[in-house]
Amino acid sequence: MAINKSKVVGIIEVNSFVGFSAKGKKKMKYEYKEMPESMKGTYGEFAKNFGFDWKEFIMGIPTPMFLVTTYKSNGKPNATMQSWAGFTSANHGGGYYVILCSVNKCGHLYQSLNEKKAAVLNFMSSDLYKACMQTIQNNQFETDEITSSGLTVEKASWIEAPMVAECFMNLECQYLWEKEIVPGDDHVMICLEVVGGHIEKDYMEDIFGGKGVLYNVHYPINPEDVKEKGCDYAAALRKVNQSYEY
Repeated sequence: MAINKSKVVGIIEVNSFVGFSAKGKKKMKYEYKEMPESMKGTYGEFAKNFGFDWKEFIMGIPTPMFLVTTYKSNGKPNATMQSWAGFTSANHGGGYYVILCSVNKCGHLYQSLNEKKAAVLNFMSSDLYKACMQTIQNNQFETDEITSSGLTVEKASWIEAPMVAECFMNLECQYLWEKEIVPGDDHVMICLEVVGGHIEKDYMEDIFGGKGVLYNVHYPINPEDVKEKGCDYAAALRKVNQSYEY
């Protein structure tokens, strides 16, 4: 790997590297350890007030998007859009688990998970995206956050939580544990175990593609060409290679 002459962005030195891809084509990479001066004064800087580190805007990884539904202490359905999460099997293949990576301790989701110990993860298609996002506005404690957003409440089969009928896949989950990533933080990781699920027939073969699972692309910023405005994106996946045959 060859190291090119460093370039300077403001007072932050950024080394540009020239490496090689698998086919031998030269690729240049930039290194960032401190916030580039070009991001100062942009959303990439003041988003820290909302709990986002600047690195997430340059090196963020798209994650699945879904609507978490629970019952509040007053019996009203709660709905929270989530995408900072991971899914894995564990217990020697004896269970399927979800890690919600960033749950606000002051929100309805955290309170209801601790009270009811149950939640449903509802996966929406692209045509339901706006309705699911509307739950962010309809989040008053006395509000049924699902029906007020134009969606339909169904009762879960195995746990005490509501489901969204229109979503093509619903995972019923029970609360297992929570942990602060950093001691004293106002957000926690929460582990849920998937008890069972519901999936529409049309999605049994393939839950990806334009009508399948959506991914959150969180406000990408190019520090070498910072724009005045930016936005989040909802993205879909497509198959590119078969990786393994079982």
